[in-house]
Amino acid sequence: MAGKDIAVKRYVVRLSAQEREQLQALVRRGKGPARRLLKARILLKADVSEGGPGWSDSKIIAALDTSASMLYRVRKQLLEEGFEAVLSRKQRATPAVARIFDGEKEAKLIALACSKPPKGRARWTLRLLENKVVELGIVDRERLNDPSHA
Repeated sequence: MAGKDIAVKRYVVRLSAQEREQLQALVRRGKGPARRLLKARILLKADVSEGGPGWSDSKIIAALDTSASMLYRVRKQLLEEGFEAVLSRKQRATPAVARIFDGEKEAKLIALACSKPPKGRARWTLRLLENKVVELGIVDRERLNDPSHA
């Protein structure tokens, strides 16, 4: 059955003995992000090389309770980006949230937070710091209230 699946698959998983051992060690430890462990299990089950079981997609999906698209993406990533790319997390090109403070503004904020608090106050609060950085023109109020920074 596995031989029939290989003929129609665009991305066939063939692991080296070293890669297989690395994945088995990762799964045995059971520590790490759940997605990384799932990808390791998918690769181990999909491996059609001499030491691998070469399970069919439907069998892998049922056994690991995953989706066909996940299986496809893991196979594709292995062949297009390499073994290490499958197990490592891809870095974002742009941060999820744009920074409000650059290095200079952050230094000013730290200096302000370390300075003596306003008269009648024992310490700086976040609200007091927020109001002061706006008053000093370090950051615009609109940037602080932007919901993407919450």
